[in-house]
Amino acid sequence: MEYTAVFYTHSGAIKYDKFLREQSIKCQLMPVPRALSTSCGIGIRFTYDGNISLIVSSDIEKIFKATASGYELIYENE
Repeated sequence: MEYTAVFYTHSGAIKYDKFLREQSIKCQLMPVPRALSTSCGIGIRFTYDGNISLIVSSDIEKIFKATASGYELIYENE
């Protein structure tokens, strides 16, 4: 599955990028489409086939799953 995570801060995105790479999860830092977030503007696109709740961190604002019609919100930090 392909996901896009958006963050509250740039430093949170960079920390999460490092975490994913340490877990050998393929990922890429990228500008976030405005349709997904107005926060810091940086996100991470990654591919993951496991239970997404196992890799959620407090730095993440939202996680979207890529679908044929766009994006589906699957996680939102409260």
